[in-house]
Amino acid sequence: MNPIISVRGLRVAYGANEVLKGIDLDIEPGSFVALLGASGCGKTTLLRALSGFNPVKAGSISVKGQDIQHLPPERRGMAMVFQSYALWSHMSVAQNIGYGLKLRRVPRAEIQQRVDKLLQMLGLQGFGERAVTELSGGQRQRVALGRALAVEPEILLLDEPLSNLDAGIRLQMRHEIRSIQRALGVTAILVTHDREEAMVMADQVVILEQGRVAQIGAPEDVYQRPQTPYVATFMGAENTISCEARSADGGVHLRLPQLAQSEVWCPNTAPVQGAAQVHFRSEMATLGAADAHTPDSLQIPGRIHQVSYLGGGYRCEISTDCGPFFIDHPRAMADGDAVTVRIPAQALHVYPRDPARA
Repeated sequence: MNPIISVRGLRVAYGANEVLKGIDLDIEPGSFVALLGASGCGKTTLLRALSGFNPVKAGSISVKGQDIQHLPPERRGMAMVFQSYALWSHMSVAQNIGYGLKLRRVPRAEIQQRVDKLLQMLGLQGFGERAVTELSGGQRQRVALGRALAVEPEILLLDEPLSNLDAGIRLQMRHEIRSIQRALGVTAILVTHDREEAMVMADQVVILEQGRVAQIGAPEDVYQRPQTPYVATFMGAENTISCEARSADGGVHLRLPQLAQSEVWCPNTAPVQGAAQVHFRSEMATLGAADAHTPDSLQIPGRIHQVSYLGGGYRCEISTDCGPFFIDHPRAMADGDAVTVRIPAQALHVYPRDPARA
């Protein structure tokens, strides 16, 4: 299948500050893609470059094989939903949804037909004549989405559309937007800094790091097989250990220099030799008695430093000779308790050590 959007060598700068540093990206028709990364990584700049709101320094953007770089936003076949909704406060719900159609001089009867259909789809029946200032945040976001969809775009751009909503409404809107996107078959590109939001809504995740693509893949692939320490950390594997690595037997053998312990073999791991940094998630480790030993896992003795209640369990901060770790545990632990942190080999993400960490 040919991509609907192709980006090659895209560079965008604000004055002397280059924000995008050579982005290459293909997006398939009908897919839902999330641009994910920390603040300042370039994800919103990329979205605005695609839409035509940001000028491009170098590179190309094409839609269905046509170079669109010099086209104005309204001729790119795209519609954007903004973080701030950007609704017209002096217009009714129906007028806001139909505004883009009015600008395109669509006949009034057709505008009414499309608006009524969208009000039904968005669960806003009976709200057409209501002022948008009378709506809740979730309802306003539905109106903003309806306005974007009214012009029947091939590509829907979503700039952190849920960040201003309460947690419960945000969870509901994730599924509603995804359901509408699937029903209409529109290609959607979402900007978010929330990894859970990206994984729930998207079928492809693009991780950006300092203006470059760090990794592209299905949500499960990016989560389970992060290719760099940055991606591992961003996807939740925030605990890190400095180890010595030895590649052999189709995997990597790890040793903790600080502890007298047998090597632990990590199968199906890319070769790493010498100084390594290892990442793992809080929920993948367990806590046992101080003298506990389990084969095929790293064993790190430590003491409970602090415990926080998460609702379904407890997050324990552990002090060890290998550094501090945060470990999720089903039961409360007392400060000062001696424990052993056990991390299964299959839960370890192994990379060459960053010289800055040495």
